Amino acid sequence: MSEVIAIINQKGGVGKSTTAINLAACLGDLGKSALVVDFDPQGNATSGFGVDKDTLKNDVYDALMNDVSMEDVIVPSPVKGVDVAPATIQLAGAEIELVSVMARESVLRYVLEHVRETYDYVFLDCPPSLGLLTVNALVAADSLLIPIQCEFYALEGLSKLLESMRMVKGRLNPNLDIFGVVMTMYDVRTTLSRQVVEEVRGYFGDKVFSSIIPRNVKLSEAPSHGLPINLYDPRSKGSLAYAELAKEVVAHD
Repeated sequence: MSEVIAIINQKGGVGKSTTAINLAACLGDLGKSALVVDFDPQGNATSGFGVDKDTLKNDVYDALMNDVSMEDVIVPSPVKGVDVAPATIQLAGAEIELVSVMARESVLRYVLEHVRETYDYVFLDCPPSLGLLTVNALVAADSLLIPIQCEFYALEGLSKLLESMRMVKGRLNPNLDIFGVVMTMYDVRTTLSRQVVEEVRGYFGDKVFSSIIPRNVKLSEAPSHGLPINLYDPRSKGSLAYAELAKEVVAHD
């Protein structure tokens, strides 16, 4: 049975999709199998793996709302052992439509039941909000991976996320826990980056991974080529950092 990990932070632009794509791809390099469920209507994880949204027969919305099996949604990625459950802008409608669905918070958990045993890891790339889609991810997940960017106000708003986690843990998913915290967009030249890492380590303690993801042009370029960083530029600093993070994730188990 796989570990289902929600990659979550209600702030946008902190590296959620980048982490979902590249961590899964680097785990694939280590011989692990992974499914990336794109649960963000922006569909960045989908396009980051080079999936053409215009040619999709089904997407995650269809699994949630139209009783399409997850097996019929999943498509292969360019990395051996790594698959994608793609999303399109259609998923934005699910936020509203789920309101009237019975057991609305648990729909994602239900649709993942039949596929989670196929993979070592299932990553849920969550939207930058704390709406009903994110609540579904919290209910479906075993644990949370929280990317935090090394910038001013990095911890701002995290109390709301942790409050939501505690609420879901208390009412709907008693085993939910924090898998880890990963620092992203680290700039070795700035004192601020070092201060933010210290601040986050002071707050989360040993939940913070040792591997730190740097600011890296290649990481920014890779999605436009539809490739994870380990295929786009395996020798780049970004690729090496995600490779180290993948090793930590495997050791975590």
